[in-house]
Amino acid sequence: MSLTLMIVAVVAVTAWVYLVAFHGGFWLAFRFEDLPPPASEGPWPRIVAVVPARDEAAGIARCVTSILQQPYPGSLSMILIDDQSSDGTADLAARAAAAIGASDRLTVLRGQPLPSGWTGKLWAVKQGLDLAAQSHPDCVLLTDADIVYSGNAVTQLATRMRNDNLVMASVMAQLRCESFAEKFLIPAFVFFFGMLYPFAWVRRSDRATAAAAGGCILARFDALKRAGGIESIRGALIDDCALGARLKTTGPVWLGFTHDVKSIRASDEISDVGRMISRSAYAQLRYSLLLLLGMVIAMTVIFLSPMGLIFAADPLTRTLAAGSWVLMALAFQPTLRYYGQSPLWGVALPLISLAYMVFTLNSAYQYLRGRGGMWKGRAQANVSAS
Repeated sequence: MSLTLMIVAVVAVTAWVYLVAFHGGFWLAFRFEDLPPPASEGPWPRIVAVVPARDEAAGIARCVTSILQQPYPGSLSMILIDDQSSDGTADLAARAAAAIGASDRLTVLRGQPLPSGWTGKLWAVKQGLDLAAQSHPDCVLLTDADIVYSGNAVTQLATRMRNDNLVMASVMAQLRCESFAEKFLIPAFVFFFGMLYPFAWVRRSDRATAAAAGGCILARFDALKRAGGIESIRGALIDDCALGARLKTTGPVWLGFTHDVKSIRASDEISDVGRMISRSAYAQLRYSLLLLLGMVIAMTVIFLSPMGLIFAADPLTRTLAAGSWVLMALAFQPTLRYYGQSPLWGVALPLISLAYMVFTLNSAYQYLRGRGGMWKGRAQANVSAS
């Protein structure tokens, strides 16, 4: 038994040494605005922001205002697709634009009923892109209705795209982190996302790793068409990463962090964050029970075993377990600093990972009972197979 525990401890510490030293520096969180700005050359691209919105009355005014007030030196307009909202989202958006004298740059499109084979968000985006095509934009800004912009985020994205000849520049929106549930779970969400898709690897053309952050994606319109259009991922539940993968086949992409793009969606209870994670966690595992089992084993060995083996009788096993726990806590620190949270949350990462494991198991359970990908009244998991 002691030999088995030691083997587990060796596997765990080896995994953490690899992750920290050789996994694309996934645990680092360089802010977009902290990077040297690329030089500005040539004309500014014409940008149309495409924003799907379904029952977003709580924050849509802030979203609309923040985008249309961006100090972008080129043409920037916005199409909001009201995805059959019942809370007055469309009217609130129109009033917000009028209040800042930007009604001429906002188009509110009433969304059509959801057809088979599409997720709700992507169907709304498809309608917005079809309308945007009529104005022949250079780029489209795909962003969510709970996202607000500050600083000169759009200008920085456009400049980086133009000067680095990118087909996509995307930044991870800073998620709200105020309630206990958010402090407990949100930084880890970003940490785990980076572990799955190391940003440095996403940016490298010699790496197959591809992803995007759905809250803020600036894409060249011609590249999006060459990639097959949004219809090529019509049933994707993790649509941002699917789109990033499609766009990377057409040219270089960039993914980073910023404080200038924030999500204002509140998650005051652990169950709120849990629903967000459960919506797509099983899709990340390609709806495979075998991959689900592998995930449980991997999470148990890499994240949970150090917490238990710290009490093992064998001193070497305890030392290895302590080393793993220290490495994971240290690796979590840049993300915690980025979110302004106490470094002590790093010590709690095993417990946080346990919560994520439970959410993922719930994601599989909801899928098997026909409620996978539930979001705003729609079960959307694997809709392309329906």
